[in-house]
Amino acid sequence: MDILTYSFMQRALLVGLLLGIIVPMIGVIMVSKRLAMIGDALSHGSLAGVTIGLILGFNPILGATAFAIFAALSIEFIRKKIPRYSEMSIAIITSTGIGIAGLLSGFVDNASNFNSFLFGSIVAINDLEMQLVILISVVVIGTFVLLYKEFFYIALDERSARLSGVNVSVVNFISTMMTAITVSMAARSVGALIVSSLMVIPVASAMQLAKSYFQTVLYSIVFGVLFTVGGLFVSYHLSLKPGGTIVLLGVVTLSVLFVIKALLQKQKEKKVLHGK
Repeated sequence: MDILTYSFMQRALLVGLLLGIIVPMIGVIMVSKRLAMIGDALSHGSLAGVTIGLILGFNPILGATAFAIFAALSIEFIRKKIPRYSEMSIAIITSTGIGIAGLLSGFVDNASNFNSFLFGSIVAINDLEMQLVILISVVVIGTFVLLYKEFFYIALDERSARLSGVNVSVVNFISTMMTAITVSMAARSVGALIVSSLMVIPVASAMQLAKSYFQTVLYSIVFGVLFTVGGLFVSYHLSLKPGGTIVLLGVVTLSVLFVIKALLQKQKEKKVLHGK
């Protein structure tokens, strides 16, 4: 437990704990709306803002947040224009973000700063960034609890939610803003190339156990915290990169759950056959 004696690890654990709560929480909404890869699009869009911030000399997180919000609004705009092929919006914005970031990255003086956003540097989080994560976490959790029923209705069926009196456009806009801001902050901590995994893998793991929407949300948060905090402990003691360790811990856990579920299903089928 000597990991807790270092202030930078204390900040990393707190940030990891909070991100482990809010990123899977938003992931449940996105996965339910069949937009699981939106994290990729927003994180790649945020990279364009990071490069501009590094080139012009202002805080890259501000640029990342601005471009993530722009990317999120663009996805919603494109989805409305081509509703039958709404998943194309994610690919279009992802390609745009990669193109801009790739083009501008050649003008960044310090490549290590840019790389820290690609793969994350949660152990290098400073006090200001930690405070921003705390503030965003409070806002996201509060909004999620306040609009829980609305998010649930829209996740099930947007048309039915609209007929039930839910202002779908406003709720979608709020969820889009929550996603954009959270992804831009998480990109700094766990990496732009990794943040979408943290949004999806805990939810996929939760779905192997959950029997209701509420349980899916609850288990997703539990898995998210387990992956981030556990990944930090493992990376610290084995001298590994935290971002990659967090994701691979999630992948291993999900794989084990797949195997266990398959074995239980086979055992159940055998019992049914013997019963007959």
